[in-house]
Amino acid sequence: MLLAIDIGNTNTTLGIFDGADLVADFRLHSERTRTADEYAALLSSLLTSKSLAPGSIDAVAMAYVVPPVGQALRDLARRHLQVEPLIVTDRTDTGMPIRYTPPSAVGADRIVNAVAARALWGGPENVPCIVVDYGTATTLDAVSRDGAYLGGALMPGIGISMDALFAQAALLSRVELTPPPQAIGQNTGDALRSGILLGFAAQTDGMVARFVAELGADTRVIATGGIAPLIAPFATTLHTVDPNLTLTGLRLLHERAAQRRD
Repeated sequence: MLLAIDIGNTNTTLGIFDGADLVADFRLHSERTRTADEYAALLSSLLTSKSLAPGSIDAVAMAYVVPPVGQALRDLARRHLQVEPLIVTDRTDTGMPIRYTPPSAVGADRIVNAVAARALWGGPENVPCIVVDYGTATTLDAVSRDGAYLGGALMPGIGISMDALFAQAALLSRVELTPPPQAIGQNTGDALRSGILLGFAAQTDGMVARFVAELGADTRVIATGGIAPLIAPFATTLHTVDPNLTLTGLRLLHERAAQRRD
């Protein structure tokens, strides 16, 4: 089985694949001081909770933007799983040209997302794709009609935007992000929900519309990230929500690397 690891600035997501099937997934805080041994103990406990054995993992693919966590999990793969991990970088053979300057500045997760979007939605009909990833930053990434990574846009994410608002506005308190009854909030809680959910959905729609104007009207738009299901009902430009897009991309790149070795 394959262990796919997506290490983001805030969260680390683990996915266990049996062939093409995602049989288990876990979300952890990206703890920068945790050691390889500590991650190994945590992984063993998580796998046991799903009746899976660490010994069943015979491959690891990972993408990271937090070097200390990436190093710890790379050591976990080597020392505890006896597996040499596939680590995605701009130099990885993904089959996708990168038209971004310099290519090394593109986050590995963005490359992985683009590969998955192209394979699942763009490639069969040669249509452009946009990936909207709601993470620590909200990112938009564009894949051309001929399957190249073009670049994208970076914006402050929903979580850090909320943190900044509540840290600076003394009279505002955090609210549960449930759908607002209407756009015009008639109390502080609903006003915040409207501004956060409808506001970020409007931001998504505005940016996607600009990308589509450059890519073409048939562009496919895929949303991912933990908060994507909260935003998607209020956005009009999203075609698909796939919270596990990055894990799928890691699986596809692992399969490509294995085929090339054979």
